[in-house]
Amino acid sequence: MGIVHRAALQVFADYHQFYVQDGGVSPDAPTEWSDEDVARRVKVAANVVVVCPVRNMSVPVEVEVASAEPSVDLGAYDHVAHCSLSLPTGILQVHECTGGELLRLSVAPGTYSVLVLFSSLGSLDASGLEGQDSYRVVLWPGNERALAVVKAWAEGKQ
Repeated sequence: MGIVHRAALQVFADYHQFYVQDGGVSPDAPTEWSDEDVARRVKVAANVVVVCPVRNMSVPVEVEVASAEPSVDLGAYDHVAHCSLSLPTGILQVHECTGGELLRLSVAPGTYSVLVLFSSLGSLDASGLEGQDSYRVVLWPGNERALAVVKAWAEGKQ
């Protein structure tokens, strides 16, 4: 697997959300949430993937675009979700919920497989504001696929 782009960001996860989306389409993020959506920690809508960190604060996020499906050790992560993202204009953007654009990359237009990886979710302090949690989003050219939680983290269990 060759990494085409890699970026390390600090993302303010206001409302426990940030968006990976097609910046040329400027999609609307979903506003209706079920308990199942919250448990998945990822929600998908047209041209946008919503990632839901456990903290409502600035969190470290790594975004990678790969040329092919990566080999990932799922044992190294607490929670893993897989889905797809349509990028018809090829403008991959990371956007804060109430802030602005943090990353804009030009990629080949098309459908991408997306793996969202959550680490150290149990490290939050009692206030829920401090922790060592981190988030990694990996995309590669792929086919459309439904959102699936590959590995679920049960809050409060390590």
